[in-house]
Amino acid sequence: MTSELPLGKPVSVPDPALRPEPRELAGTYVTLTPITLDDISALYAATRGTENDWMWTYLPYGPFDSETAMRVWAEETFVGGADPMLFTATQVGGSPVGAGAMMNIVPEHQRLEIGHIWFAPSVHGMPVITEANYLWMKEAFDGLGYRRVEWKCDSLNARSFAAAKRLGFTFEGIFRNHIVVKGRNRETAWLSITDAEWPDRKAKLERWLYENPDGKLSLRAMNQA
Repeated sequence: MTSELPLGKPVSVPDPALRPEPRELAGTYVTLTPITLDDISALYAATRGTENDWMWTYLPYGPFDSETAMRVWAEETFVGGADPMLFTATQVGGSPVGAGAMMNIVPEHQRLEIGHIWFAPSVHGMPVITEANYLWMKEAFDGLGYRRVEWKCDSLNARSFAAAKRLGFTFEGIFRNHIVVKGRNRETAWLSITDAEWPDRKAKLERWLYENPDGKLSLRAMNQA
């Protein structure tokens, strides 16, 4: 007698997801646009200075010792790229304050990653960063039909890990001896949100972003409930 082996549940939407398009994603606090060389001057001005060097610690590039160095990096690595597709984040009513990418895009399996996220310390703790991540996730799930959005970070990067948990990502585990970054071993924490989880996460993000005028709601507490 042959017993049946367990199988994953059938996927009701077999078609590949759509690839991200290089287009503007507009929010209340931030606008995301595919990075261009015209953005570099403002991005460098927003992040320059040795007091901000810490923000590049876990990234494979930076800090940049000149605007020219950042321009060369952007042109060689990201400008016009489809994967990673890096977006400049511009504060509404202001100037560029950071960046982030949709990357590791696998339409046939309906998954992609949000990464290369960095923002000027001047907007840390503001709705700008939360809304930027919300816009990337909304585009992936609602606009393009992805089943899974991933977040990966150095397992020692407490800020990034806490941000992911605050946004509602689920921790999945550690890839040991995963990659080498700036000559050092990186063990990578993997987190994700699935399409089944997204409606709940989306509702909580929207409530925190747009129905929280006094700032009393805790997004972290809402996602831990």
